[in-house]
Amino acid sequence: MPVASDLTIKIFADGADLAGIKIMAEKPWVKGFTTNPTLMRKAGIVDYKPFALEVLAVEQERPISFEVFADDFAEMEQQALEIASWGKNVYVKIPVTNTRQEFAGPLIRRLTNAGVMLNVTAVFTLEQVRGITENLSADVPAIVSIFAGRIADTGLDPVPLMAESLQIIASKPKTELLWASPRELLNLVQADACGCHIITMTNDMLSKLPLLGKDLGQYSLETVEMFYRDASAAGYRIERAAAAAA
Repeated sequence: MPVASDLTIKIFADGADLAGIKIMAEKPWVKGFTTNPTLMRKAGIVDYKPFALEVLAVEQERPISFEVFADDFAEMEQQALEIASWGKNVYVKIPVTNTRQEFAGPLIRRLTNAGVMLNVTAVFTLEQVRGITENLSADVPAIVSIFAGRIADTGLDPVPLMAESLQIIASKPKTELLWASPRELLNLVQADACGCHIITMTNDMLSKLPLLGKDLGQYSLETVEMFYRDASAAGYRIERAAAAAA
């Protein structure tokens, strides 16, 4: 079984809890950070820019992705340029389409040609990967975030799609492939094995990293001990049935 030191993939911490981000910023094996409006809303963030600037005060070197939240491409572009100005390590997350399912290709082209580092997000199909790649600059770093975990939720194996996507983006050498929305630690191993450059992981999932490569016999024993300990603590008893009358 692989252990964490065997992996070459970069781990990005995914979340919008400032305290959690500060904890993960102390971990040298965390190579970057991502967030999105949904995570920010769940974390109770009500003012976007002050939150982002607080995060950037914590981490000024490793890449951090902040997402636009407009649905009109012209407004997305203005938001993207503003967000990009907040720090040299900022990647701007652009959804692959808007809510009308209009492809963001022209916007991606304009922003990447202007030198904005993009993280194109909510990607699910090879057709989308091809369209994104056609519009990215070969000279500007970018990330393509494929939601492999959600693809797996539909019953499809995302690994072949990720492997083919790596071949597609190879024409843009500064573009990296990101495995988004992992569901279990196995996804980290899968993403590394197929050659993904980056995987995002929440703090809850990152806490499971010590399990990687754990001896299964020892894990079995610990599980048995947990069941016994919890049953004892609960005071469970099963009384024997009274003997049948002779």
